[in-house]
Amino acid sequence: MKTISVSPEDMEARIARFHDLKPIPAMQNDKIPLEARDHIYARKLLPVISSKGGEGPFGPAPIAEADGYSMTLAVCPPNQGPGLHAHHKTHEIFTCLKGTFKIQWGDEGEHEIVLHQFDTISVPPGVCRGFTNIGDDEGCLQVLITGGVHDMQDIAFPPSVAEQIDQTGPGVLAEIKKTGLAFDAGQE
Repeated sequence: MKTISVSPEDMEARIARFHDLKPIPAMQNDKIPLEARDHIYARKLLPVISSKGGEGPFGPAPIAEADGYSMTLAVCPPNQGPGLHAHHKTHEIFTCLKGTFKIQWGDEGEHEIVLHQFDTISVPPGVCRGFTNIGDDEGCLQVLITGGVHDMQDIAFPPSVAEQIDQTGPGVLAEIKKTGLAFDAGQE
């Protein structure tokens, strides 16, 4: 098979430099307090690879060439991470790059394991999952989502997460629902 030649300039356009990564736009929404965002997102979600065209479920990524997958870095301070949620059609793969993370799964989070540096778990579609940094320092998970189109309609949180968000202030849950997230995971 013949190979292709890629110039250094073209290869540079295929690199995501960590110091240049930008948090997802939802992290800057003043109408959603940090306490509410912490139920939905890692403290910092940094898109690295997204679909062709540059738009992933969390906004643009510097490497925009993927078909059917995305890669994001989830950076969490101690005791933080998103609540239980399910992806309807996509697999979510977590690799611990730094720190120690508890991964929970099941409709009530009744199962859990701990990931240490470089441990990886793949969660299939339709399973509620969440993660929390249980280390003493900031932690980082590499999050790969694969298996189809990943958009906000692929993600659903259980009603219990909606209740927690609702307690953070009036109108906050309605603001989050504007992003397309659903709160019916585990429901018929």
